[in-house]
Amino acid sequence: MNDDWHDFSTSSLSERDADVLSLISQEALTRFTFDGLKRRLGLHPETLSRILSRLEQEGIVEKGPGGYKVTSRINQFPTVHSVGSDELRMPLLQTLVPSNVSTEQLTQNLKGKWFGLLRWLGCTEGEEGITLKWITEDGGIQVNANILEPALTIEAKFLRDKDVDMALKASYQLMAYIGRLCSSPQLIRHVAYFRNTGLDLMPA
Repeated sequence: MNDDWHDFSTSSLSERDADVLSLISQEALTRFTFDGLKRRLGLHPETLSRILSRLEQEGIVEKGPGGYKVTSRINQFPTVHSVGSDELRMPLLQTLVPSNVSTEQLTQNLKGKWFGLLRWLGCTEGEEGITLKWITEDGGIQVNANILEPALTIEAKFLRDKDVDMALKASYQLMAYIGRLCSSPQLIRHVAYFRNTGLDLMPA
């Protein structure tokens, strides 16, 4: 592996390499899939395959069974330019995850899944919870679901035309699947319920 990061970032970095790295950095992706990134950037599969192969050789991404994992070396990459910095974001749905549902199991069951119009892109994990990201089949809308227990927020990012109806339809498809997961016995955990008396918490 080449340890000379400066050499890679300046002389070996093509414009398309920069597009991929900039998007990974701006989206703060920790994991992503080939198909999702292809749709998100509109790149030819062979072109993206060559780019990811170079990034893998440089130790910036690691390929695994569920897609690609981003390594800490991404932090050394100076963002060359913004990809879609003028994208319009729109909040679509905001709710709470039931207290008896394991959010960890919920996110594990959502990762990698397709829902109607949506194709899995990847996820971001950090202090602000986990954000699961999907892209519509035509690459025009990105739908993000952020889970910061107990809150669940779904937003749309319009990459091309502002098709609000399609974004809403996609978000409802996602929320319907989440609803089914929240009713699944495998995700329900045993919790103690309390009634707020104003002064003390007493068992219900």
